[in-house]
Amino acid sequence: MSQATNQAQRGSGTVLMLSVVCLAALGLVVVLMFTAVAQAGAKAGTAADLAALAAADAARRLLPGDPCGVAASTAAANAATLTSCNRQGKGGEVVTVEVHVSVSPVGWLPPVTRATSVARAGPPPQPWRGP
Repeated sequence: MSQATNQAQRGSGTVLMLSVVCLAALGLVVVLMFTAVAQAGAKAGTAADLAALAAADAARRLLPGDPCGVAASTAAANAATLTSCNRQGKGGEVVTVEVHVSVSPVGWLPPVTRATSVARAGPPPQPWRGP
């Protein structure tokens, strides 16, 4: 190799390694974001299920309080926010709730989106037949 070719390639390894490190960092951010979205989706689903069950129990007077208030407090206890609460059926015993959970790729970053989940709970249809 001549001296001129050697001088022209000087520092190219540094640029190559810098681009590899940047691509690895970008890949890590993408993996963190997908993980955060999956975790928030699971958390929203769990919070919606628990809020709907608690609200249905309150609607049937098995728990004290307003069903939608009980749903809101149950969602908040599970790090979610109640978005909507609807009562249907005879006496409003069937409750449908919608909750959302904020999604942040890393805990100290502000939320970039939110995961939403809907759940419905109430008594079984009548006449209920056992096994």
